[in-house]
Amino acid sequence: MSHPIMFDDADPLLGRVRAFALALPGAAEKISHGHPAFYTTRVFAYYGGSVKVDGVYQRHEHSVLVLLDPGERAALLGEARCYLPAYLGASGWLGVDLGDDTCWDEIGELIETGYRRTAGKRRVALLDGGRA
Repeated sequence: MSHPIMFDDADPLLGRVRAFALALPGAAEKISHGHPAFYTTRVFAYYGGSVKVDGVYQRHEHSVLVLLDPGERAALLGEARCYLPAYLGASGWLGVDLGDDTCWDEIGELIETGYRRTAGKRRVALLDGGRA
């Protein structure tokens, strides 16, 4: 089943997410379920998500989904800009809405955290300045 494209490739917020994600060793981008997905051997970030409210999906078009450790995720869930994304929330993913007041240093750190959880030891060593 083909999914419709649910993003604008010219979106400047996507451009910022893409720059962070694709700067990581071995990272690539693909379209998954209509959204940009950033991955090495496994996906470590998505651009755009949704939540199901009263049986209806509400899109968070300008957000990044990241895979975090449970403690970090729990700390961020109390913030209004964060949400548990449909389907992925049960597996440890967190959605963070992006906008004019976004702290891009924090978003870069969250994307890197997801990368570190999924990329494998050799890629993480490259990220840390070591040899693979």
